[in-house]
Amino acid sequence: MHSLLVPSILLLLVAAAIAVPVAFAQVPPSKTRCDQLIKYFDYYGQSRGEGSTDGARNMTRIGARTDCDKGDYATGVAIIEKLLRDKKMGVPAPDWKR
Repeated sequence: MHSLLVPSILLLLVAAAIAVPVAFAQVPPSKTRCDQLIKYFDYYGQSRGEGSTDGARNMTRIGARTDCDKGDYATGVAIIEKLLRDKKMGVPAPDWKR
């Protein structure tokens, strides 16, 4: 019985070592993620005062939209995520919906 237990444990450890990185793999940025983050910033990141340059009129946000529209999703997502962190808003999970 002992001789069967050791190979079983080793097999389980190898399977876990392979499965863990796959489970935590990052999904590459996409148009959907760009749109999601920009929509989140537009709704929650704008000041409510007149003449505000936040929300859709924020120049950094406009740059992120431009990158996403050109298909450079990685740059666009990185810019908008940094903007969200700088404003202490946090970055929503990819499954966030409004």
